[in-house]
Amino acid sequence: MKRHVALLTLITLGLLTSHAGAQGLPAARPEQVGLSSERLERVSRVLRAEIDAGKIPGAVALVARRGQIVYFEAFGARDKAANAPMTKDAIFRLYSMTKPFTSVAAMMLMEDGKLVITDPVSKFIPQLGRREVSVPQFDPATGKVGYVTVPAEREITVQDLLRHTSGIVYGQNTPNTRVSELYEANKVGWADQTPEEQIERLSRVPLASQPGTTWEYSLSTDVLGRVVEKVSGMRLGQFFAERIFAPLKMTDTAFVVPADKRGRLAQPLTVEPSTGKPITLVDVTVTPKNDAGGAGSAGTTIDYARFTQMMLNGGQLDGVRLLSPTTVAFMTSDHLGPATRIVSRGGVGVGYGFGLGFAVRTSAGIAGVSGPVGEYRWGGAAGTGFWIDPPEQMVTVLMTQGAPGPARGALSALFRQMVRQAIVE
Repeated sequence: MKRHVALLTLITLGLLTSHAGAQGLPAARPEQVGLSSERLERVSRVLRAEIDAGKIPGAVALVARRGQIVYFEAFGARDKAANAPMTKDAIFRLYSMTKPFTSVAAMMLMEDGKLVITDPVSKFIPQLGRREVSVPQFDPATGKVGYVTVPAEREITVQDLLRHTSGIVYGQNTPNTRVSELYEANKVGWADQTPEEQIERLSRVPLASQPGTTWEYSLSTDVLGRVVEKVSGMRLGQFFAERIFAPLKMTDTAFVVPADKRGRLAQPLTVEPSTGKPITLVDVTVTPKNDAGGAGSAGTTIDYARFTQMMLNGGQLDGVRLLSPTTVAFMTSDHLGPATRIVSRGGVGVGYGFGLGFAVRTSAGIAGVSGPVGEYRWGGAAGTGFWIDPPEQMVTVLMTQGAPGPARGALSALFRQMVRQAIVE
């Protein structure tokens, strides 16, 4: 068994070196950086079991420690209907894993001196100034809850957008039923609308909470993308391409998958196994009406690993610096604190707060998966996820493609659990 594991490790190292080296990320044997090859094989068994059970068509997983890739594997099918096997260079719809790009873009503009995160959003987008807030009100006569609107006590700031405390929501998820109804009636969202239409529709509806008081996962990052566009004078995708992706050599990440790369696009199953419903995901092969900073991009595992390694390195990779270490430390600190009300706790996770674009671990216990204080992470609705672990000097990326829903989060947690158990020193 040990001889088999050693041989497998040597083969894997060779494959890692040939693929990762071309991208500028070195590779190492797991034991060289304190992980166990045998225990990492358990990660593979778990992912294969998920595929064999028909829960996902395929996956790509990557683990790096101390700046070196120690695990990089592809499993199952990239496109099961076409009988196409998964490849390490498969392109995945990232959904909310787009959000960290937008947060980094905003903080780069902060470092350029072009904005301050306490700036009111109305400085850049006047339509979102002087907001009203929908407030639940209990009627003792009827025993029912109704809603009234009151003036916002202060304006939304850029910091509120970064940390999801703006009062803006996702209409289909908010418990504020009046706001949910108004979002639907006014077609507030991120897909199939121009930036101007998106902002105009948002300006018609009230906030679900007073700015700065409540964490609620939301369209805030999409609005942040509009701020980046206003400040930089560029379309968001252009800013990403010039200021983030090109410097980091993220050659396959964009809002549109070009024709010569569409054969690498990962596809979901035709039907979601847990619900029996057909799966339809965002079409990333056509130019969108707006570059959705909260949900719209697509990219590869190795590209995202380079982005996460840049963050772990304090804002730089391969001699290219995007952010100062002080800015990265600021972004990855908790910006909520005990006074902030949490709506949809599942979004943050028990044992976590939220920084400027990431869930940030505030306790080594409480959460259902082990991890140190200071770890930060996020994921995408269709099955992508990443974790950055400064104390352990690790980055971990998982890419799958399925219907948005709870099953995606459960697999991410299981994967993270299996990676953590492979640390032996």
